[in-house]
Amino acid sequence: MTRIGFAPGVYDLFHIGHLNVLREARRHCDRLVAGVTSDDLVVRLKGRPPVVPLAERLEIVSSLRCVDVAVVESEEDKLEMWKQVGFHVIFKGDDWRGTPKWNRLERRFAEVGVNVVYFPYTLHTSSTLLRGALELLARPTSPEIPSAQLAEPLDQEGRHEQEVGQQQGAVDGKEDVLAAQK
Repeated sequence: MTRIGFAPGVYDLFHIGHLNVLREARRHCDRLVAGVTSDDLVVRLKGRPPVVPLAERLEIVSSLRCVDVAVVESEEDKLEMWKQVGFHVIFKGDDWRGTPKWNRLERRFAEVGVNVVYFPYTLHTSSTLLRGALELLARPTSPEIPSAQLAEPLDQEGRHEQEVGQQQGAVDGKEDVLAAQK
């Protein structure tokens, strides 16, 4: 039997902690499915949108050798994702261990034969810390020092895609270079 693992996460501002969890998860299953939380669900759960939009987070996560497939996680109820994916084990950072939410999930998953495995949380790096640093950089410190401007994601309603493509084309002047990048 193929042991399917599921590693849910927002995967915003992808960092070494995300990579560590996904690599370790892959060692504990035959097939690893990464659940990338939808932008709408992130807003409902955290009260703010992710910095990196869903399409980009999906592309990053699905490009990893340790991930067999990345799927959009749009349901807050992890058992709904279990019904869709059919995983045997779910992986999470140990910062969630012992929380009321995951204690309930452990009981519910035990009823359907799913194991919950926690991996060490990377203390020195987190999306929350990175987001805070970006917000500090974007905040003006004085009228003389302009704030950093965070770029808008390329996939938000197609804004700037054409403009960026034209800029890249102007740099190298060749359409085939742009096509090769896709």
